[in-house]
Amino acid sequence: MTSKELDGKVSLVTGASRGIGKAIALKLSSLGSKVAINHIAQEKDNAAKVVEAITSQGGEAMPVEADIRNSEAVKAMVQAVTDRWGKIDILVNNAGITRDNLLLRMSDEAWDDVIDTNLKGAYLCTKFALRSMMKQQWGRIISMSSISGIIGTAGQGNYSASKGGLIAFTKSIAREVGPLNITVNAIAPGFIMTEMTEKLPEERKKAILSMISLQRFGKPEEVAELIAFLASDRAAYISGQVIGIDGGI
Repeated sequence: MTSKELDGKVSLVTGASRGIGKAIALKLSSLGSKVAINHIAQEKDNAAKVVEAITSQGGEAMPVEADIRNSEAVKAMVQAVTDRWGKIDILVNNAGITRDNLLLRMSDEAWDDVIDTNLKGAYLCTKFALRSMMKQQWGRIISMSSISGIIGTAGQGNYSASKGGLIAFTKSIAREVGPLNITVNAIAPGFIMTEMTEKLPEERKKAILSMISLQRFGKPEEVAELIAFLASDRAAYISGQVIGIDGGI
C-alpha cells in the first residue's frame, strides 16, 4: 500500500479504544484517513489516548462516545462525525463482547447483551452510516466476525450466533448496496493476542496453539492490515466475502 492510500477518507471504527480496534484506527490513520474513535463511557480515557496517538503523528481523529446497542445513540454518533468531516467513507464494525457459558447455564441477559452488542450494534451502525456512502456512491463496510461464527465454539452459543449472524448480514447487505459502489465484507479472526487471550490459563493457551498451523497467536496489527486492504481501492472487486485470519487453525 502507498503511504497515504486512504487520504481524504473518513473512517468510523467501533470499539476503537483498545485492542484490535485501536490497531485498526492507528493503521487507517497512517494511510491518511480521518478516524472517529467510538467508545463506551468506561473507555473515555483510553479513547483519548488513541486520539492523542493519532494526532501526535499528524493525523486527524475524534472520540465519539456511544452505546451501539441504542439507535438514538448511534444516530447521534454518525451525525457528530458527519458534522465535523462531512461524510463517512469507511465503517469498521469492530465492537464486541463475550458472556460465555454453557447453554443450560446461560442467562437471558447474557444472551441479549451479546446479540445486542455484536449483531444489533453492527446493524445500527451500518444502517446510519450507509446514508453518507449511498449519497457519494462509494463506501466500505467491514465487520468483525470470528472463527466461532463459522465453526461454533462450545460455551459460546450467544457469541457464535452473533458472529454467524453477522456473516449472513454482511452477505445480504452486500447485495443491497453493491450497485452503489459500496463493498461489504466480514473478516473472521481466530485467536488474536489481546487482553482477553492474555488472561487465558496457560494450559488453555497450549491447547489452542496446538490447533494453529502457524503455532502462534495473531497480532492486532495483522488484523488491521487486512482491514486496511479491504478499505482500499485495491479491494474494489471484493464484496460479500468472509475472510479468515486465523493462522491456519
